[in-house]
Amino acid sequence: MSIPFLTRDGLAHGAVEQVAPSVRRLVCNNPSAFTFRGTNTYLIGQGEVAVLDPGPEDEAQLAAILRATEGETITQVLVSHTHRDHSPGARPLVARTGAMTYGFGPHVTPPEAGGEGGDHGFHPDVRLADDEVLEGKGWRLRALHTPGHCANHLCFSLEGTGILFSADHVMSWSTSVISPPDGDMADYMRSLERVMARDDQLLLPGHGAPLTDPKPFLAALKAHREEREAKVLAALRTAGRATPAELVPPVYGPLDARLVGPAGRSLLSHLLKLEGEGRAVREGEAWSALG
Repeated sequence: MSIPFLTRDGLAHGAVEQVAPSVRRLVCNNPSAFTFRGTNTYLIGQGEVAVLDPGPEDEAQLAAILRATEGETITQVLVSHTHRDHSPGARPLVARTGAMTYGFGPHVTPPEAGGEGGDHGFHPDVRLADDEVLEGKGWRLRALHTPGHCANHLCFSLEGTGILFSADHVMSWSTSVISPPDGDMADYMRSLERVMARDDQLLLPGHGAPLTDPKPFLAALKAHREEREAKVLAALRTAGRATPAELVPPVYGPLDARLVGPAGRSLLSHLLKLEGEGRAVREGEAWSALG
């Protein structure tokens, strides 16, 4: 089943888009093979505003946020997870506004243990537990701990609206990279099933345009992950013993050179999930199928 990705997003960098009565979106100018056109920043509420995912430390994005909220007060800065394209912008924003920061917690894996891409300097003023509610003027958010892409990843439900801020757990333009040890495929699939069990009508992702028809998209996303896992297991059985790098070509086919490394990391996450389920075993750097 192919995923109906949204590969176009017309929102200009620095511009503001009203995506719901109480939600505005900006896109940071930090495009890459992993961030699409850039990180989405969301402004929640009016008058007294919460900023979700201020992005990297970027002067232009900081200026755009302050310009969009001129005459208003930024009261909370929320962080979905501590990757460097999402949370570092909280520091200069807090310095300018005095707002409190909220998140699940600091980055889980230290740099020396493989926590690449992590913003190890972010420590929220307030830690949000799973299912905890945060309220502001005219809005109520529920935090949903959705590990998989990152161990401290949160989605946020805007209560009473059918809106879910899905951050990098579900993006509209591409699948999420699952890179161990912060990324965990078993956790990701459990988190995906949790989101699928909800009845959200609009997903607002960390990268890409809003998803206005989430149910078929989520079903296709789950099917894609299951098909990829089946390919990994089939390639492993064919090879007998293989490293993740050796499995990339038969599983993924031709790839942009920039994506080969991340594909290997995602493939490793599939192997670790299979190991946890007793369907694969690791011998040094090589893996073999069981059963």
